[in-house]
Amino acid sequence: MFVDHVRIYVKAGDGGNGAVAFHREKYVSHGGPDGGDGGHGGNIVFRVDEGSNTLLAFRYKHKFVAQNGSNGKGDKFHGATAPDLVISVPPGTLLRDSTSGRIIHDMTENDGADYICCRGGRGGWGNRHFATPTRQMPMFAKNGTKGEERELILELKMLADVGLVGMPSVGKSSILARISSARPKIAAYHFTTLSPNLGVVSVGGERGFVAADIPGLIEGAADGAGLGHAFLRHVDRCRLLLHVVDVARTEGRDPIEDILAINSELEKYSASLAARPQIIVANKADALDGELTDIPAFEAFVKENGWELFYVSAATGKGLSELVARVSERLRDLPPLTVFESEIAEEEAVGGVVETTVRRENNTFYVEGDWLYNLMGRTNFDNYESLSYFQRSLIKNGVIALLEEKGCMEGHTVNIYDFEFEFIK
Repeated sequence: MFVDHVRIYVKAGDGGNGAVAFHREKYVSHGGPDGGDGGHGGNIVFRVDEGSNTLLAFRYKHKFVAQNGSNGKGDKFHGATAPDLVISVPPGTLLRDSTSGRIIHDMTENDGADYICCRGGRGGWGNRHFATPTRQMPMFAKNGTKGEERELILELKMLADVGLVGMPSVGKSSILARISSARPKIAAYHFTTLSPNLGVVSVGGERGFVAADIPGLIEGAADGAGLGHAFLRHVDRCRLLLHVVDVARTEGRDPIEDILAINSELEKYSASLAARPQIIVANKADALDGELTDIPAFEAFVKENGWELFYVSAATGKGLSELVARVSERLRDLPPLTVFESEIAEEEAVGGVVETTVRRENNTFYVEGDWLYNLMGRTNFDNYESLSYFQRSLIKNGVIALLEEKGCMEGHTVNIYDFEFEFIK
């Protein structure tokens, strides 16, 4: 089964908590603080699997959570850092934000190098970090921070230099089978091809190119008709389009009308895709009947639009070697495969913009934010010094000013993740 569009949830591991501990050994009655730090949480890392060409592995598994870092211990023992969770995807996979649909990363960028999508939380500091000449027995430590999380859409856009497009049953799969080692299913009925097929075409020596047979393009494909809407994305990266038509009209269709219909669908889907260079491949030339097809009108139409024209026969192989040679020449002068740039700022791409939100219910003000959640986790509210640090953080990060802006006054209640206090100016 071919799967090229899935939605998944990913979460990096949380950092381990720092330890509150004090050195104890024989003859040492008042040892200093020696609480160890927590380990870092594991990252969510995407990696290209060159041997894969489908997202089928994600059909039944949609949730990926990395391990948390271990907590610190006494005697300055550092908690273990969790391993990264590596998710393998096929070459050409786009990572999109599930809410906005914007591109986060193209896994073909930088030659498919590993991409850290969500970073693991940092381990919290043990209490030994908080010892000072005036605070020799700190009774608090920092908790680890939360790992980043997000929902993603994985979208596969195949890595092909050349895309074969055209109406059903014009011979796209037969041509691909003839010019490459691909062995697509071929039969004499519509929609034989139910998924894109890739084939490597050799042009001598180590030179060659990758061609893709894109199925299901019919009139209305860009609006969801037929199978075309699901597979048009696989033409996005193609540098050159081979527009295949049945010049012999064995299905009774006019090749000129077919070209106009398919190009109209390409234009509706993407203006840049419609602007890609095309070569018209007039297939089934071995069965050509001059009475059925007005060859002068067809050739005039192709010339008027500035396209090259090749008459071929997938059945006999006639004209295919000349077509392959010309495609190879054209590709040498065309730009490399399309790489899609990120549409999300860096701070969003690694887990979202840090925000503080305040909502009011009667005279109670609820304050939320990831950084606040992490701050709450590393605050000991039974310790005066830790509580003072918490209050300074609220002022420094604009929480007090934001509360006043929302109408909070003395005597009102402030709730931060179930910790409530009376607002005092």
